[in-house]
Amino acid sequence: MKGIIYKSTGSWYVVKGEDNVFYDCRIKGKFRIKGIKSTNPVAVGDSVLFELEKVNDKITGVIYDIEPRKNYIIRKSVNLSKQVHILASNIDLVFLIVTIDNPITTTSFIDRFLITTEAYGIETILVFNKTDTYSEEVSDEQLYLQYVYSKIGYSCLRVSAVTGKGIEALKEAMNGKVSIFSGHSGVGKSTLINAVEPGLNLKTTEISGLHQQGQHTTTFAEMYDLSFDARIIDTPGIRGFGLVDMESYEVGDYFPEFFALKEQCKFNNCLHREEPNCAVKEALNRDELSWSRYKSYIQILDGEEESYRTDIYKDGKNQEE
Repeated sequence: MKGIIYKSTGSWYVVKGEDNVFYDCRIKGKFRIKGIKSTNPVAVGDSVLFELEKVNDKITGVIYDIEPRKNYIIRKSVNLSKQVHILASNIDLVFLIVTIDNPITTTSFIDRFLITTEAYGIETILVFNKTDTYSEEVSDEQLYLQYVYSKIGYSCLRVSAVTGKGIEALKEAMNGKVSIFSGHSGVGKSTLINAVEPGLNLKTTEISGLHQQGQHTTTFAEMYDLSFDARIIDTPGIRGFGLVDMESYEVGDYFPEFFALKEQCKFNNCLHREEPNCAVKEALNRDELSWSRYKSYIQILDGEEESYRTDIYKDGKNQEE
Protein backbone atom coordinates (compact mmCIF):
# COMPACT_ATOMS: atom_id res chain seq x y z
CA MET A 1 0.00 0.00 0.00
CA LYS A 2 0.99 3.63 -0.48
CA GLY A 3 0.49 6.19 2.26
CA ILE A 4 1.60 9.48 3.81
CA ILE A 5 3.30 9.89 7.18
CA TYR A 6 1.08 11.97 9.45
CA LYS A 7 2.85 11.56 12.78
CA SER A 8 6.08 10.24 14.24
CA THR A 9 6.38 9.09 17.84
CA GLY A 10 9.89 7.69 17.73
CA SER A 11 9.93 4.09 16.56
CA TRP A 12 6.30 4.12 15.36
CA TYR A 13 4.66 6.20 12.63
CA VAL A 14 1.04 6.99 11.89
CA VAL A 15 0.44 6.50 8.16
CA LYS A 16 -2.70 7.45 6.25
CA GLY A 17 -3.20 4.87 3.53
CA GLU A 18 -4.79 5.37 0.13
CA ASP A 19 -7.92 3.84 1.68
CA ASN A 20 -8.07 6.87 4.06
CA VAL A 21 -7.47 4.60 7.03
CA PHE A 22 -4.75 5.43 9.58
CA TYR A 23 -2.26 2.68 10.40
CA ASP A 24 0.41 2.41 13.08
CA CYS A 25 3.59 1.46 11.22
CA ARG A 26 7.17 0.64 12.00
CA ILE A 27 10.23 0.69 9.77
CA LYS A 28 11.51 -2.51 8.23
CA GLY A 29 15.05 -3.33 9.41
CA LYS A 30 17.79 -0.73 9.19
CA PHE A 31 15.95 1.76 7.03
CA ARG A 32 18.19 4.65 5.98
CA ILE A 33 18.02 7.36 3.33
CA LYS A 34 21.26 7.50 1.36
CA GLY A 35 23.30 10.63 1.93
CA ILE A 36 21.31 11.95 4.90
CA LYS A 37 22.78 11.62 8.37
CA SER A 38 19.53 12.12 10.24
CA THR A 39 18.22 11.01 13.59
CA ASN A 40 14.99 9.95 11.86
CA PRO A 41 14.95 8.20 8.46
CA VAL A 42 11.25 8.90 7.80
CA ALA A 43 9.44 12.20 8.39
CA VAL A 44 5.96 13.68 8.44
CA GLY A 45 4.87 14.39 4.88
CA ASP A 46 6.83 11.51 3.37
CA SER A 47 5.08 9.33 0.82
CA VAL A 48 5.88 5.74 1.73
CA LEU A 49 5.14 2.17 0.70
CA PHE A 50 4.07 -0.23 3.44
CA GLU A 51 2.58 -3.65 3.91
CA LEU A 52 0.16 -4.80 6.57
CA GLU A 53 0.79 -7.54 9.11
CA LYS A 54 -1.25 -9.03 11.92
CA VAL A 55 0.39 -9.41 15.32
CA ASN A 56 -1.64 -10.57 18.34
CA ASP A 57 -4.90 -9.83 16.51
CA LYS A 58 -3.77 -6.26 15.82
CA ILE A 59 -3.26 -4.95 12.27
CA THR A 60 -0.12 -2.84 11.90
CA GLY A 61 2.08 -1.81 8.98
CA VAL A 62 5.72 -2.17 7.98
CA ILE A 63 7.27 0.66 5.95
CA TYR A 64 9.66 -0.77 3.37
CA ASP A 65 10.27 2.13 0.96
CA ILE A 66 10.07 5.92 0.69
CA GLU A 67 9.31 7.85 -2.49
CA PRO A 68 11.60 10.72 -3.59
CA ARG A 69 11.03 13.92 -1.62
CA LYS A 70 10.15 17.22 -3.31
CA ASN A 71 11.81 19.05 -0.44
CA TYR A 72 12.28 18.77 3.29
CA ILE A 73 12.99 20.91 6.34
CA ILE A 74 15.56 19.90 8.91
CA ARG A 75 16.62 21.11 12.30
CA LYS A 76 20.31 20.73 13.03
CA SER A 77 21.58 19.32 16.27
CA VAL A 78 23.30 21.98 18.35
CA ASN A 79 25.83 19.55 19.79
CA LEU A 80 26.21 17.06 16.94
CA SER A 81 26.82 19.17 13.87
CA LYS A 82 26.72 16.20 11.50
CA GLN A 83 23.36 15.01 12.80
CA VAL A 84 20.08 16.47 11.64
CA HIS A 85 16.42 15.87 12.45
CA ILE A 86 14.01 16.00 9.51
CA LEU A 87 10.95 17.95 10.64
CA ALA A 88 8.75 17.58 7.56
CA SER A 89 8.80 16.96 3.81
CA ASN A 90 6.87 17.60 0.57
CA ILE A 91 5.67 21.09 1.49
CA ASP A 92 3.65 23.27 -0.92
CA LEU A 93 3.47 26.51 1.05
CA VAL A 94 5.19 28.05 4.05
CA PHE A 95 3.60 30.74 6.19
CA LEU A 96 6.29 32.71 8.01
CA ILE A 97 4.63 34.09 11.12
CA VAL A 98 6.10 37.48 12.03
CA THR A 99 5.58 39.47 15.21
CA ILE A 100 7.00 42.96 15.62
CA ASP A 101 7.70 43.09 19.34
CA ASN A 102 6.11 40.12 21.11
CA PRO A 103 8.58 38.49 20.48
CA ILE A 104 10.73 40.42 17.98
CA THR A 105 11.16 38.89 14.53
CA THR A 106 14.23 40.49 12.97
CA THR A 107 14.57 41.35 9.30
CA SER A 108 17.73 39.23 9.32
CA PHE A 109 15.69 36.20 10.33
CA ILE A 110 13.02 36.95 7.70
CA ASP A 111 15.59 37.36 4.94
CA ARG A 112 17.49 34.19 5.82
CA PHE A 113 14.20 32.32 5.79
CA LEU A 114 13.17 33.76 2.42
CA ILE A 115 16.49 33.13 0.67
CA THR A 116 16.22 29.44 1.58
CA THR A 117 12.64 29.05 0.38
CA GLU A 118 13.56 31.03 -2.76
CA ALA A 119 16.41 28.63 -3.48
CA TYR A 120 13.95 25.76 -3.79
CA GLY A 121 10.96 27.56 -5.23
CA ILE A 122 8.70 27.06 -2.22
CA GLU A 123 6.03 29.74 -2.03
CA THR A 124 6.23 31.77 1.17
CA ILE A 125 3.65 34.15 2.61
CA LEU A 126 4.50 36.57 5.42
CA VAL A 127 1.84 36.59 8.12
CA PHE A 128 2.01 39.55 10.49
CA ASN A 129 0.32 38.24 13.61
CA LYS A 130 -1.07 39.79 16.81
CA THR A 131 -2.27 42.95 15.03
CA ASP A 132 -4.79 43.46 17.85
CA THR A 133 -1.89 44.29 20.22
CA TYR A 134 -0.20 46.90 18.01
CA SER A 135 0.43 50.39 19.29
CA GLU A 136 0.52 53.16 16.69
CA GLU A 137 4.32 52.97 16.57
CA VAL A 138 4.35 49.19 16.17
CA SER A 139 1.63 49.40 13.52
CA ASP A 140 3.73 51.88 11.54
CA GLU A 141 6.72 49.55 11.71
CA GLN A 142 4.62 46.58 10.58
CA LEU A 143 3.15 48.50 7.65
CA TYR A 144 6.63 49.57 6.58
CA LEU A 145 7.86 45.95 6.61
CA GLN A 146 4.79 44.93 4.66
CA TYR A 147 5.59 47.62 2.10
CA VAL A 148 9.21 46.40 1.80
CA TYR A 149 8.31 42.76 1.20
CA SER A 150 5.21 43.40 -0.91
CA LYS A 151 7.30 45.57 -3.22
CA ILE A 152 9.65 42.61 -3.77
CA GLY A 153 6.71 40.37 -4.61
CA TYR A 154 5.92 38.50 -1.40
CA SER A 155 2.31 38.15 -0.32
CA CYS A 156 1.65 39.55 3.15
CA LEU A 157 -1.28 39.06 5.50
CA ARG A 158 -2.25 40.97 8.63
CA VAL A 159 -3.98 38.68 11.08
CA SER A 160 -5.17 38.33 14.64
CA ALA A 161 -6.19 35.00 16.09
CA VAL A 162 -7.94 36.91 18.91
CA THR A 163 -10.22 39.07 16.76
CA GLY A 164 -10.36 36.80 13.73
CA LYS A 165 -8.95 39.45 11.41
CA GLY A 166 -7.40 37.95 8.27
CA ILE A 167 -8.27 34.33 9.13
CA GLU A 168 -10.50 33.83 6.09
CA ALA A 169 -7.75 35.15 3.79
CA LEU A 170 -5.34 32.74 5.48
CA LYS A 171 -7.68 29.80 4.87
CA GLU A 172 -8.11 30.79 1.24
CA ALA A 173 -4.34 30.77 0.72
CA MET A 174 -4.10 27.30 2.31
CA ASN A 175 -6.77 25.74 0.11
CA GLY A 176 -5.61 22.65 -1.76
CA LYS A 177 -2.11 22.70 -0.28
CA VAL A 178 0.14 21.16 2.36
CA SER A 179 1.24 24.09 4.50
CA ILE A 180 3.63 24.75 7.34
CA PHE A 181 3.39 27.59 9.84
CA SER A 182 6.91 28.57 10.83
CA GLY A 183 8.68 31.27 12.80
CA HIS A 184 10.14 31.93 16.22
CA SER A 185 8.65 30.29 19.28
CA GLY A 186 5.98 32.54 20.74
CA VAL A 187 4.78 34.17 17.51
CA GLY A 188 1.44 32.39 17.83
CA LYS A 189 1.64 29.49 15.38
CA SER A 190 -0.52 27.10 17.40
CA THR A 191 -3.03 29.82 18.26
CA LEU A 192 -3.37 30.72 14.59
CA ILE A 193 -3.82 27.08 13.60
CA ASN A 194 -6.54 26.77 16.25
CA ALA A 195 -8.23 29.87 14.80
CA VAL A 196 -8.16 28.33 11.32
CA GLU A 197 -9.41 24.95 12.61
CA PRO A 198 -10.79 25.29 16.18
CA GLY A 199 -11.38 21.55 16.54
CA LEU A 200 -7.64 20.81 16.57
CA ASN A 201 -7.13 22.33 20.02
CA LEU A 202 -3.35 22.56 19.73
CA LYS A 203 -1.49 23.40 22.91
CA THR A 204 -0.51 27.03 23.45
CA THR A 205 1.57 28.76 26.10
CA GLU A 206 2.04 32.31 27.26
CA ILE A 207 5.08 34.37 26.28
CA SER A 208 7.80 34.34 28.91
CA GLY A 209 7.96 37.81 30.45
CA LEU A 210 11.63 37.39 31.36
CA HIS A 211 13.02 36.75 27.91
CA GLN A 212 10.03 37.56 25.68
CA GLN A 213 10.23 34.15 24.07
CA GLY A 214 7.56 31.53 23.75
CA GLN A 215 7.96 28.09 25.21
CA HIS A 216 8.06 25.16 22.81
CA THR A 217 4.60 23.56 22.82
CA THR A 218 5.22 21.19 19.89
CA THR A 219 7.90 18.56 20.40
CA PHE A 220 7.46 16.74 17.08
CA ALA A 221 5.84 17.42 13.73
CA GLU A 222 2.32 16.23 12.97
CA MET A 223 0.10 16.59 9.90
CA TYR A 224 -3.59 17.35 10.15
CA ASP A 225 -6.42 17.12 7.61
CA LEU A 226 -8.53 20.26 7.87
CA SER A 227 -12.29 20.60 7.40
CA PHE A 228 -11.68 22.35 4.09
CA ASP A 229 -9.40 21.15 1.28
CA ALA A 230 -6.11 21.65 3.08
CA ARG A 231 -3.51 19.91 5.21
CA ILE A 232 -1.19 21.48 7.72
CA ILE A 233 2.01 20.29 9.36
CA ASP A 234 2.56 21.60 12.87
CA THR A 235 6.30 21.74 13.65
CA PRO A 236 8.45 22.58 16.68
CA GLY A 237 9.30 26.26 17.09
CA ILE A 238 12.36 27.52 15.25
CA ARG A 239 14.52 30.13 16.96
CA GLY A 240 16.85 30.66 14.04
CA PHE A 241 17.10 29.80 10.40
CA GLY A 242 20.21 28.83 8.47
CA LEU A 243 20.98 28.56 4.79
CA VAL A 244 21.57 25.75 2.40
CA ASP A 245 25.19 25.86 1.31
CA MET A 246 25.71 28.06 -1.74
CA GLU A 247 28.56 29.96 -3.33
CA SER A 248 28.92 33.69 -2.63
CA TYR A 249 28.07 34.62 -6.20
CA GLU A 250 24.76 32.68 -5.92
CA VAL A 251 23.39 34.43 -2.83
CA GLY A 252 22.21 37.55 -4.66
CA ASP A 253 20.22 35.41 -7.09
CA TYR A 254 17.81 34.56 -4.27
CA PHE A 255 17.15 38.18 -3.42
CA PRO A 256 14.62 38.79 -6.24
CA GLU A 257 15.14 42.56 -6.33
CA PHE A 258 18.93 42.12 -6.63
CA PHE A 259 18.60 39.41 -9.26
CA ALA A 260 16.40 41.71 -11.37
CA LEU A 261 19.30 44.20 -11.60
CA LYS A 262 22.11 41.66 -12.05
CA GLU A 263 22.45 42.06 -15.82
CA GLN A 264 22.92 45.81 -15.41
CA CYS A 265 26.05 45.35 -13.28
CA LYS A 266 29.40 45.81 -15.05
CA PHE A 267 30.67 42.41 -13.93
CA ASN A 268 28.76 39.16 -14.41
CA ASN A 269 30.02 37.87 -11.05
CA CYS A 270 29.35 41.13 -9.19
CA LEU A 271 28.89 40.60 -5.45
CA HIS A 272 27.35 44.08 -5.05
CA ARG A 273 30.03 45.16 -2.58
CA GLU A 274 32.96 47.26 -3.77
CA GLU A 275 32.72 46.60 -7.50
CA PRO A 276 32.40 49.64 -9.80
CA ASN A 277 29.21 50.26 -11.78
CA CYS A 278 27.12 47.98 -9.58
CA ALA A 279 23.44 48.40 -10.40
CA VAL A 280 22.39 47.16 -6.94
CA LYS A 281 24.55 49.69 -5.08
CA GLU A 282 23.36 52.46 -7.40
CA ALA A 283 19.71 51.52 -6.73
CA LEU A 284 20.43 51.51 -2.99
CA ASN A 285 21.89 55.00 -3.18
CA ARG A 286 18.69 56.12 -4.93
CA ASP A 287 16.67 54.51 -2.10
CA GLU A 288 15.03 52.17 -4.58
CA LEU A 289 16.04 49.09 -2.58
CA SER A 290 15.76 48.28 1.12
CA TRP A 291 18.92 48.85 3.15
CA SER A 292 17.79 46.24 5.71
CA ARG A 293 17.66 43.65 2.93
CA TYR A 294 21.12 44.66 1.76
CA LYS A 295 22.45 44.42 5.32
CA SER A 296 21.07 40.88 5.57
CA TYR A 297 22.72 40.04 2.25
CA ILE A 298 26.12 41.27 3.45
CA GLN A 299 25.77 39.34 6.74
CA ILE A 300 25.10 36.17 4.77
CA LEU A 301 28.12 36.78 2.52
CA ASP A 302 30.27 37.33 5.61
CA GLY A 303 29.12 34.03 7.06
CA GLU A 304 27.25 35.37 10.07
CA GLU A 305 24.79 32.75 11.28
CA GLU A 306 21.78 32.41 13.54
CA SER A 307 22.39 30.33 16.67
CA TYR A 308 19.80 27.74 15.65
CA ARG A 309 19.85 26.51 12.07
CA THR A 310 17.09 24.97 10.01
CA ASP A 311 17.47 24.28 6.32
CA ILE A 312 15.17 23.32 3.49
CA TYR A 313 16.51 20.78 1.05
CA LYS A 314 15.24 19.65 -2.32
CA ASP A 315 15.08 16.37 -4.21
CA GLY A 316 16.53 14.39 -1.29
CA LYS A 317 19.97 15.97 -1.70
CA ASN A 318 21.85 17.04 1.41
CA GLN A 319 23.79 20.14 0.40
CA GLU A 320 26.39 19.57 3.11
CA GLU A 321 27.39 16.06 2.14
